Amino acid sequence: MPSWDDVVAIGDRLPGVEAGSWWGTPGLLVEQPGKKKAKGFCRMRTDPDALVIRVADLDDREALLQGDPGVYFTTPHYEGSPHILVRLDAIDRDELAGLIEDAWRLTAPKDLVADHDRQ
Repeated sequence: MPSWDDVVAIGDRLPGVEAGSWWGTPGLLVEQPGKKKAKGFCRMRTDPDALVIRVADLDDREALLQGDPGVYFTTPHYEGSPHILVRLDAIDRDELAGLIEDAWRLTAPKDLVADHDRQ
């Protein structure tokens, strides 16, 4: 079962990622050159405990919700938002790593993603 420490370890493999705070909870953020603040792309939440993570769009979110409701869920707060809630105690670590990288790619500056892809 993945934990927040696993989320951070996965994020540490991606350029520009730092563990910090996002909306008052532990989060992963990616630097934004020329800006004072890094931008968050996933974070822990409480009540219920879950990982909030950015997905490509509402269609992607809906596909995840329909495909595996034991892992993915949402609350009314996230209605209309391209974010999904993930039960860390129910997701495979490799699937989690893919979600984190996808969220990073959606949030990181394009040149940082391109540099990473060239390596």
